[in-house]
Parts: sequence; C-alpha cells; structure tokens
Amino acid sequence: MSSHPPVEVRRSARRRRTLSVFREHGRLVALVPQRLTRAQEAELLPPLVERFLIRESKTGTRLGEGELEQRAQTLYRRYIQPLSEVAMPTARVRWVDNQRRRWGSCRADTGEIRLSSRLRTMPGWVVDYVILHEVAHLLQPNHSAAFHRLLSGYPRLAEAKAFLSGYQHAVQVGATGQFSDLDDASADCQDQPDPVG
Repeated sequence: MSSHPPVEVRRSARRRRTLSVFREHGRLVALVPQRLTRAQEAELLPPLVERFLIRESKTGTRLGEGELEQRAQTLYRRYIQPLSEVAMPTARVRWVDNQRRRWGSCRADTGEIRLSSRLRTMPGWVVDYVILHEVAHLLQPNHSAAFHRLLSGYPRLAEAKAFLSGYQHAVQVGATGQFSDLDDASADCQDQPDPVG
C-alpha cells in the first residue's frame, strides 16, 4: 500500500464481511470488519483502495477548499519534497470561477493558489498535476529546468499535460470544427501549466 495515499482503517463490530473505502475531509477511510486479521487487511485493502482511486479519477474531483489544501500538502510530500528537501511553504488553495484561460495560478508572496473551476469535471490525476504545478511555483516562480525537475516525480505528468492540451484544443475548435480565438492557448502562461511541455 506504499504507493497509495495513507488510509485510515476503522474496524466495526457491526460489519461481518464487507469492506468499503470512501473519502472523509479529503482523507481515505476504510471500514473493515472487527474480526479481520492484519494479514487479511493487508491482502484485501490495497486492491479495494486502488479500485476506489481509479473510480474517483474517472469521475472528476469533488474536493472542497479545505480538502484542496490537504491534497496539495499530500502531493507536495510525495512528489516534490523528496526532490527539494524543503518543507512545503504555507499555501491556501481555492476554486475560482473567473479563470477562463488558465488552469491555475499562484502568488508565491502570499501562498495563494487558485484553481479554475473548469477542473472540477476532470479526472483527479489531472487536478493533481495542476495542483503540483502551482505548488512547484511556490519554490520556483518560472518554468526553468529547476521548476520542471520538481514536477518530474509525478508519474502521470505527460498524460496530464496531454489531457489538458487536448481539452484546450477541443474548446478552441468547438463544435463547428473551426479554430476560435476566444481561448487563445498562447496566452501568457507564466503561472499556468504549459500544455506543450
């Protein structure tokens, strides 16, 4: 289970056979029968958690703002801190409705990270990439080699960039198949994930 986020295991005397996994305040929680042995738990829980995470990634994110901050800290500790060996700077992460050209933005001086509400319908692994991108800007304010090194540990980096690039292209082309200049992908990307690398 080391590749998964931490899971709080709650044992229940009322449960006889079933195990379940859900999110509570951004954390993963597993309900298991009281009589389940540690060996059974170690065998049965990882695939259940994996299925939950896959299902969650396909249905988009439902994270609230407090959960966004916790998610940012978890992602930082897992993917950036091993490369930077620096504790995560204080960050306030929130959804905003007024970012139509950017997926996210951050202000390193205040630690404020804003995520476009358009991301709410996207898979969780895409949202995780955007969060990581903005958190990396708290340490590196530009898209330098040092910045990209901080993101290099995220296993779905290329896939998330391609997803966002494809989404942006679909929006620009629209239903008519004609390119629209309403959402210019070449807009200033100082604080947004670079869709082409």
